[in-house]
Amino acid sequence: MKLSVAMITYNHEKFIVQALDSVLMQEVDFDYEIVIGDDLSQDRTREILLDYQAQYPEKIRLLFYETKQGVGGNIYSVLNSCQGDYIALLEGDDYWIASDKLQLQIDFLEANPDFVLSFHTAKLYSEEENRDSGLRTGLNS
Repeated sequence: MKLSVAMITYNHEKFIVQALDSVLMQEVDFDYEIVIGDDLSQDRTREILLDYQAQYPEKIRLLFYETKQGVGGNIYSVLNSCQGDYIALLEGDDYWIASDKLQLQIDFLEANPDFVLSFHTAKLYSEEENRDSGLRTGLNS
């Protein structure tokens, strides 16, 4: 397995479909999995996740817990469950807008073995203000 997409979620009913669709739209030439930890959501998040897993059983692995894990416990469990050579992080209330994002990052990392991390600018959107708050930049690659 080349890549694992690690996703944590809690009460992301309003966002999880867009997050999952943004992963599933990726155009890649390698195998990947999506490992999702739901931390006892109280809304319809779990139901939505089960529906997606039924549609994509070869891609989606779900982690459900008996007790609340918190953000730290949830991400720890998800990361430990990932089987890919690389891990991409995406929280359940975020999404990707470029269908070649994962391919570009994996190609870069494969061509540059001295690099251990890759990231990119992010566009922030405020749902409350219903507006784009602009790009946040950082070091690339």
